Amino acid sequence: MKIEKFEDILAWQKSKELTLGIYKSLKNSRDYSFRDQIQRASVSVMNNIAEGFERRTNKELVNFLYIAKGSCGEVRSMLDLGLELGYVSQKEHDCLMKISIDTSKLISGFIKVL
Repeated sequence: MKIEKFEDILAWQKSKELTLGIYKSLKNSRDYSFRDQIQRASVSVMNNIAEGFERRTNKELVNFLYIAKGSCGEVRSMLDLGLELGYVSQKEHDCLMKISIDTSKLISGFIKVL
């Protein structure tokens, strides 16, 4: 399958799922700095995939994919902290962690293909 737009990229689709899950899980959090940071990190994953794709060179895309992968790690780190602080339930944590790990694996696979 030829990727014609960034929305066709599986890693972008999965990162959007992650971002929506983060927003829904933390919509009532009063720790605004924590909520803002994890939301920005999750948005960074999908936006870096999109921006890298729009650059139209594999070299730049790969660079942006590595940045997206790093942001994915930041989300996982913050999810662990959020669990410890009681901001997310164990169920939310486990679900979002799985989506984040799947996203990271998709990004790694895409990098290898490129």
